[in-house]
Amino acid sequence: MAGVNSTEKKLAEYKCDTNEAISLKLVRFPEDVEDDGTTFHPEYSHQLFGDDEVAFGYKGLEIQLFYTAGNLSNLFKVKYSSKVTEVFDCVEPDDIEGKIREIIPAGFTCNTDDFISLLEKEANFKPFGNLLHSYTVHSEEAGELTYQIHKADITCPGFQEYHERLQTFLMWFIETASFIDADDDRWDFFLVFEKYNKDGETLYATVGYMTVYNYYVYPDKTRPRVSQMLILPPFQGEGHGAQLLEAVHRFYCSLPKVQDITGGSRGAEDPSENYVKLRDYVLVKLCQGLPSFAADKLYLGFSADMVKEAQEKLKINKKHARRVYEILRLRATDMSDEEKAREYRLEVKKRLFGPYRKNQRELAKMRKCLRPEELVSHMGQMDTQTQHEELEKSYQVVVEDYRRIIERLAAQA
Repeated sequence: MAGVNSTEKKLAEYKCDTNEAISLKLVRFPEDVEDDGTTFHPEYSHQLFGDDEVAFGYKGLEIQLFYTAGNLSNLFKVKYSSKVTEVFDCVEPDDIEGKIREIIPAGFTCNTDDFISLLEKEANFKPFGNLLHSYTVHSEEAGELTYQIHKADITCPGFQEYHERLQTFLMWFIETASFIDADDDRWDFFLVFEKYNKDGETLYATVGYMTVYNYYVYPDKTRPRVSQMLILPPFQGEGHGAQLLEAVHRFYCSLPKVQDITGGSRGAEDPSENYVKLRDYVLVKLCQGLPSFAADKLYLGFSADMVKEAQEKLKINKKHARRVYEILRLRATDMSDEEKAREYRLEVKKRLFGPYRKNQRELAKMRKCLRPEELVSHMGQMDTQTQHEELEKSYQVVVEDYRRIIERLAAQA
């Protein structure tokens, strides 16, 4: 028994956290390859390595997956200090290379010198598609940095191969990500690039991107749905997500055939929390100048005029327009005034109560078809006191999120 425990202990030494073991880089200069400061790691690796996000069979495991900053050409190497088969003949290590090869397209190199030589070709890389928007961000280290947002589609020469490399980042940073069928011409791609100088030449580094699918709406409209959006970790927290989403929104607003824009970074039915906050911020920024959202109109409640103007001028659907109204009304409301605060609270809770109302309708149906003991168990799940408590919690979370958006708007003013 002691021998078994000893063996298990030794085998446990060959388990590695894959989120730590995977090293990612966006390489601009040869010295970046050895610079730990340019390394970043995945948030998720469960899609390749299971829910535990563990690789078995190696000590000191490092999975290097480096990209040239612009074209995203790959270096892929697996390094380790020892392997389990060197100690235990009958134990097989995980096939690390096989798992990574499932997601990275062919054409990568496993040789560092060959990878560094690819950096010389980066000067030939130019952004795909049409320029939609340029903007600058001030950096204390580098001064004013210029960024560009481009719209591309699968017909752009070289874009399909580039996109295959770009979308590999989804596996590491979006929890439920999946690759898309880019051959479908209903996909639009929006790309963010940073312009930078190297040896007197202007080069471009990939910052992030968004995919949008254009659904058909009878009889002659389309409904663009944001599918996935990712700003790469070295560029996060600098406002690129808001710039990208606003540029995309303005692009679709210019198209008469577009009915409205929907979706989120994990699909329309399940947008991530961060995406919802980003979308709220951008839509409030766009709507705050509309006449129907003026301060004197907000106190009259959410109106058909708001829905109509948001949809016609900004392609914003009713659900999103309602959130914009709630945020702008909170900004305009003196919450220290007890009566005004109460009115606002009731207004938001009225929307939040929707799912509970649905439960009550379902309960009414259950009364007709469930046995008494079954009905009691369901009624227990829908206890009125519990509903009120959950509703209050939901309200507090929503208001806290709204306040952050209002603070961000104030900071940008």
